[in-house]
Amino acid sequence: MTLAGRFATPLVRALLIALFAFAIFGPLANLVLWAFAEKWYFPSKLPLEYGFTFWQRVFSPRGNALASLGTSVWIALLTVAVSLAVAIPAGYALARLKLRWRGLILLAFLLPQAVPNLPVYVNIAQVFYRIGLAGTITGVVLVHASHGLVLAVWIASAAFASIDDSLEEAARNMGASAWTCFRTVTLPLAAPGLMASAIFVFLESLDEFTGTYFVGVPDVMTLPLLMFNASMGGNYQIASITALLLLVPSIAFMLVVERFLKADVLAMVGR
Repeated sequence: MTLAGRFATPLVRALLIALFAFAIFGPLANLVLWAFAEKWYFPSKLPLEYGFTFWQRVFSPRGNALASLGTSVWIALLTVAVSLAVAIPAGYALARLKLRWRGLILLAFLLPQAVPNLPVYVNIAQVFYRIGLAGTITGVVLVHASHGLVLAVWIASAAFASIDDSLEEAARNMGASAWTCFRTVTLPLAAPGLMASAIFVFLESLDEFTGTYFVGVPDVMTLPLLMFNASMGGNYQIASITALLLLVPSIAFMLVVERFLKADVLAMVGR
């Protein structure tokens, strides 16, 4: 290999890494700049003044950010509860029982992701208006759970499938009932995977906008809706601050997911 060839490979690698880093951190850096910008006019490359004026406005009682954040967290927690209430028995049945149409059932849970969201939400909104669920926390939670079940059921199924059958058999041979075996052996072993699925559902619900917009507006105001209203009004500082508020729990919970979701669970997803 020539001298030019030896330097070309590391150079290309460094350029690709730099491009990748810019694609990820460039928008985040712009978000942080807008969050602290007091004045930023074209054609200036950087803000002319920095400060916390817009932070004070966001966290003031009239800013409605804290109330919207509380609503978002409450909806996300309810969505997790509904999703796990379905995912735990469904995941156990799909993983441990010999179901004839297991593959089709798993694919059925993917349908909300396979179909475009917009027409689905429009039709759901029409139905919810007729039955009185539009503009309610319950209606928004049901919409969020329709997507959260995809992650919850698939990960729960993988978590139960990764458990060694001999452990359950040993408990049954010791005289444990089916419920006692599930409660004391199977469920604790599947808990890390279930925790990871709960976190994924929580984050997806926390960031959900389209379903909340069609079903919840104007009575249910979440942080993504507040960010949308600010950005549409041209108030990029407030939109950037609310985006950062949404970003913090996402990063924190993803670090937790990395700890709980083991390789043996990931290997069983979809099997």
